[in-house]
Amino acid sequence: MSVERVTENVDELRWSKSSYSGSDGGDCVEVAAGHGAVYVRDSKVADGEPVLRVGRGEWTAFVALARG
Repeated sequence: MSVERVTENVDELRWSKSSYSGSDGGDCVEVAAGHGAVYVRDSKVADGEPVLRVGRGEWTAFVALARG
């Protein structure tokens, strides 16, 4: 699996929060599609770190597994 902590600028990515996220905070993630990768971060620290970069193939496999 190819997952790494991002050190590059990701401010220009278009982030999307999970539709399961509530307005009361909680444990939620945001994802953004980039060139050849998907980026993941904690929605509670959207302007901070860490941001993880996951290969598109690995992300597709993860989503398929999570869907069951």
